[in-house]
Amino acid sequence: MRPFFKTWLTICLLLPLAAHATNREQRLPNGFSGYTSNSTAVRPHKNVSSNQVQHSSKRSARSSRPLPVAAAMSPQQSSDVLSRAVNVLGTPYRWGGSSPSKGFDCSGLVKYAFNDIDEVDLPRTSNAMASGHGIKVDRNDLKPGDLIFFNIKSRRVNHVAIYLGNDRFIHAPRTGKRVSIDTLDKPYWKSRYVVAKRVLPKSQQLALAKR
Repeated sequence: MRPFFKTWLTICLLLPLAAHATNREQRLPNGFSGYTSNSTAVRPHKNVSSNQVQHSSKRSARSSRPLPVAAAMSPQQSSDVLSRAVNVLGTPYRWGGSSPSKGFDCSGLVKYAFNDIDEVDLPRTSNAMASGHGIKVDRNDLKPGDLIFFNIKSRRVNHVAIYLGNDRFIHAPRTGKRVSIDTLDKPYWKSRYVVAKRVLPKSQQLALAKR
């Protein structure tokens, strides 16, 4: 692949992350509708028992607690991961490979892309990555840098890719192919999609484990 095209593609993919890093939005919890000027304290109805009122008050207090912020890598870390992956586009597939000089298999590419993130230490195989690392995320909540896992000719996860955004992902497909970008919109990948995981720095993993 020509160096100019790689540079252009990298810029296109990383611009949204740069914007996110400099202009973060504070999202309100799901279901939050704001406060109104005529909000009043809850008063018990004459036909409602005091126990029912207490139970309702406790439930309201629980529901008003702020939702926990979703853990994630920093925008800069995500940008670094995507940059390393995109820069090896066109590298031939090789089973067991984990470097540009020797080629990549699917999990080898992922390990290589995350190699410079000091707080992340991924296992070697796609099945181990899916089973014991990061937090599960819904397909509708995917962010650049998330890992997506597929089931190909087996009953368990045996393929992994890195999500780029806009339903695209980068991966090392199979023997005879090269590192390339594909889309989740294709029926082939839709039918084989299993789960997505968000890779977390070790400090965030420990914090979540203590909750």
